Amino acid sequence: MKEKLIRFMYGRYGMDSLGKFTIIAGLITMILAGWSNSIILSLVSWACIIYSYFRMFSRNIYKRSSENQWYLNRTYKLRTALYKQKNLMHQRKTHHIYKCPTCRQKIRIPRGKGRIEIRCPKCNSTFIKNS
Repeated sequence: MKEKLIRFMYGRYGMDSLGKFTIIAGLITMILAGWSNSIILSLVSWACIIYSYFRMFSRNIYKRSSENQWYLNRTYKLRTALYKQKNLMHQRKTHHIYKCPTCRQKIRIPRGKGRIEIRCPKCNSTFIKNS
C-alpha cells in the first residue's frame, strides 16, 4: 500500500508552507461555520481545503513553487518577528535581557550574577543592574 502511494505521488508537488496555511485556514473557517451556521464560511472552508489538495496533487511543480515563494515573501516579516519573540522567550529562562539606556542595544546577561555593572558593547556606556 505504501509503495502505491509513493508511486502515485511521484512527480507531484506535495505539501509546502502555503498548503499548510490553506488547510489550517480551511479548518478554522470550518469550525467557525459550524458555530455560526454560515453557508458562506462553509463554502470558503471547502474552497481552501480543495485548493490545498489541488496544489498538493498538481504536476506543475514550477507554478506551485512560485506560488509558495510568493507566499513566503509576503509573510517574511511576520515569520521573522515571531521567530525572534520565540527565541527571546527561550533565552529568558537562562538570561536577563537588558537594553542600554543610551543606545537601546539589547544586552544578554546570565541569570544569578547578583548586582553587576554592564558595559554596552555598542556605545561603551556603563550602567548597574541587579541580575
